[in-house]
Amino acid sequence: MKTWKIEKETIGSILKDLLKRSPDQYDEYADRVGAILSDVREHGDEALFSYTEKFDGCRLTPESVRVSSREIEEAYSKVDKSLVEVIRKALVNIRAFHEKQLQYSWFDARPDGTMLGQKVTALSSVGVYVPGGKAAYPSSVLMNIVPAVVAGVERIVMVTPPDRSGKVTPATLVAAHEAGATEVYKVGGAQAVAALAYGTASIRKVDKIVGPGNIYVALAKKAVYGHVSIDSIAGPSEILVLADETADPRYVAADLLSQAEHDEMASAILVTTSKELAAGVEKEIQGFLETLSRAEIIRKSLDRFGYILLAQDMDEAVEVVNSIASEHLEIVTANPFELMTKIRNAGAIFLGPYSSEPLGDYFAGPNHVLPTNGTAKFFSPLSVDDFIKKSSIIYYSRQALKEIHEDIEAFARAEQLTAHANSIAVRFEEDQ
Repeated sequence: MKTWKIEKETIGSILKDLLKRSPDQYDEYADRVGAILSDVREHGDEALFSYTEKFDGCRLTPESVRVSSREIEEAYSKVDKSLVEVIRKALVNIRAFHEKQLQYSWFDARPDGTMLGQKVTALSSVGVYVPGGKAAYPSSVLMNIVPAVVAGVERIVMVTPPDRSGKVTPATLVAAHEAGATEVYKVGGAQAVAALAYGTASIRKVDKIVGPGNIYVALAKKAVYGHVSIDSIAGPSEILVLADETADPRYVAADLLSQAEHDEMASAILVTTSKELAAGVEKEIQGFLETLSRAEIIRKSLDRFGYILLAQDMDEAVEVVNSIASEHLEIVTANPFELMTKIRNAGAIFLGPYSSEPLGDYFAGPNHVLPTNGTAKFFSPLSVDDFIKKSSIIYYSRQALKEIHEDIEAFARAEQLTAHANSIAVRFEEDQ
């Protein structure tokens, strides 16, 4: 990890470095992704199955593309019962947290003959993308499906790449079934995003696509946005730990490495006012790297996007934290609750020495699908809000409109929209 004293130029350099990890920087892949999207849009299942065979080595048919109930039963037989129980315990916490986010329709009727309101409606259908490949993430399955179920989405379609034998990772299937997916299909990559966005004979289109994926998936989601809605364009994982001299360097080092192990593009940053802590964390990291299974990935991640930043005081440290706007922020200080009130930009905030980031990944309940690459300055975690839409309700009686119709007509004429003005005026012609 690079150890730097905080200066204005330092932060600018780090932010520029971190933004290189954004999917927006990978335009060289855009043409390939665009070709796949167009092909699936035009040729449907034929193109979808062709790309699945090309990229995943699996030959699909209209009869085999959808995961059957028998395959789900088989998945349960292959997953340790203790893991199923852990998934169910996590589901209780995740569901309870998201149920508190529910919004309801409201109406405000007034004696003057007007009624205004807001009608909240769940989306009809949602597609959930789940990565396959070397790692399976059943926790992400829960985090993407549960808020949709809580919101009341009727059709929740999960897509995930199959292996060469046409099988889906058993833990992923079990998590999908437990969470409430209504359909599961064995397709991945940009071609799966295209199928969800445009529809094929085997997979009906959805209204929104959520879930993480590789650069091809991220660019595909970006390309279909507008035709369907999406959650966000997720970048590589990141963690920032804000700590003072009271923090345990072993805990801090372990938490930084928990995100660095995701991939070589992950970022881990320590911001501290203590040189002693910084040195202690460096020492602990070296010790952990001798034992952790993904040490090579961690080393590359820390070499490229790992930083220890030394601040003069906590005010300067907080300013840096808000500038970076990290996906995960841990505050490990003497009074984390006080500092938390000064944080404006972070995807999720973990307070104190026993609220390490993996607690949020798996079990606590808040969603772990979070804004990355500084987008916590204007984006929020995935929530029930992402699976609903709102309609405004307006009712005026004739008398209520009569009281203000001249004001509306004047406003419309000021904008030279005479048809707007006329639409109001015709209702009171007999009064002239």
